[in-house]
Order: sequence, then structure tokens, then C-alpha cells
Amino acid sequence: MAIVCLLAIRRSTSPRIGSSLSRTPPNTNSPVSFDWSDDDESSPAPPPASPAKNPTLPPPYDPFSKKPAVADPPDPTNLQEVFHQMRAGGLTDYAIKMFDGLSKDGLTHEALALFSVIKDKGAMPDVVAHTAVLEAYANAGPAHWRDAVRTYKRMLSSGVAPNAYTMAVLIKGLAASDRCAEAGKYLLEMLDRGMRPNVETCLAAFEAHVRMDKVEEGKALLETMKKKGFVLDEEAVRSGTVKRGHVFRGVMSLLFGKS
Repeated sequence: MAIVCLLAIRRSTSPRIGSSLSRTPPNTNSPVSFDWSDDDESSPAPPPASPAKNPTLPPPYDPFSKKPAVADPPDPTNLQEVFHQMRAGGLTDYAIKMFDGLSKDGLTHEALALFSVIKDKGAMPDVVAHTAVLEAYANAGPAHWRDAVRTYKRMLSSGVAPNAYTMAVLIKGLAASDRCAEAGKYLLEMLDRGMRPNVETCLAAFEAHVRMDKVEEGKALLETMKKKGFVLDEEAVRSGTVKRGHVFRGVMSLLFGKS
């Protein structure tokens, strides 16, 4: 099923990216339809939209490969190039990454709903466009964590609901930027939205707390998560992290009271 859906995403979107940008309403197919006029002048913004010129179909998707579903940009800190590629190549690759991430987390219903919009309407779901921009900022490094949060808030104000992949991208990006409080805040929001964060997302947040010597804050976050009915599985955590170093010992102590 996953193979069929991913191949259909490529066929449904790749030939139409250029033309669909010009005939759809704002915030539908392209991240470049955002209005960034009220943001900081220093914040890099996506370039204006322009039709893609006969994009080449990417190779078939292989769900059994250990490689990422879509390769990351060579230099994620070069936002000008990232947004240029996003504009020129469209959002098909971002949709595939989202579909792949949701599927691997067992969120088959959400993944198929994403596929259904693309297949039946021939348009890219709003959540893909917003998440693509958010992910670009999250991957660009600590200097752009505010841009990632601003993009997320703009997404909500536009009436677009995030999915589990969107939340994971935001949380992991904030954790990588050592923004412990913000990562914890959105981890709890993810639970409040009825989503269960995967082990990788949780580990990113708690590892950031350990790195930044915010262990007590991390314990408070863990207790709040437990009150919301979420409990981490110790074996899953052990298999999802590098089993050495002070960060691993700190995380295991924080989460389970052991090293």
C-alpha cells in the first residue's frame, strides 16, 4: 500500500507543480504564498513563486531502503538555496517525507488522508506547504528557531492544523537549538492535540534538557506528560539512543531513575 501511494504522489504532483501554483488560492500548494510583512526584517523569507519548468520525475520510492525517503539539502543553512529549490521543484518531496514519517509511526489513516487529498484533488495539502517552510528553518540551525516557531504560529492562524510529523519537526528543531522550554511546550501541545510523540521526538527534547543542565525542568515535563497519560517505554528508549556518554546516562536517570 505504501509503495502504491508514494508512487501515486509522485505521478499526481510532479507534472503539475508549476501550473497549480498559479491557479490555487494562497497557502494551498506553495510555501511562497505566505505574507511575511509583519515579521522581523532580518528573517529570511521564501522567494516569490514561479512555475517550475518541466520537473524531472524522481526515482521510485523504496520503503525498504535504509536511506531517507528524500535526501536533505547539501547545506540546510543556505536558506536562499533551500527556498529556491522548493520553488523550482515543488513540494512533492516534502509530501513524500511527511507520508513516510507518518507511515513509519503507524499513523496509516493520517498518511492515507494526505495521499487522498493529493490524488483526488490534484493539489498539495496546506499542511505540507507550511511544514516544508517550518522544516527549512528548523534545519537551518539555532539562529532560526524563532522563524520556525513563527511559521508554526502562522500556520495555526491560517486555520491549518498540524499533524504528528509537523509537531515532530518543530520539537526536534527546537531541541537541536537547545530551546528546552519551547521543545517541552510543544511536546505537551502535541499530547493535548491527541497525538503521541514517537521515541525520537521525546528523546530529542529530554536530551536537550540534559545537555543544558535543565534536569529538574525535564523531570517536571516528564511528570506533566505522565499526568496526560503518556508513558515512555524504557526498552524503546534504550534502542533509540546511543548507549554511552553522559547524555545517555543523564537521560536514563531523568526518565527512569537509572543509568
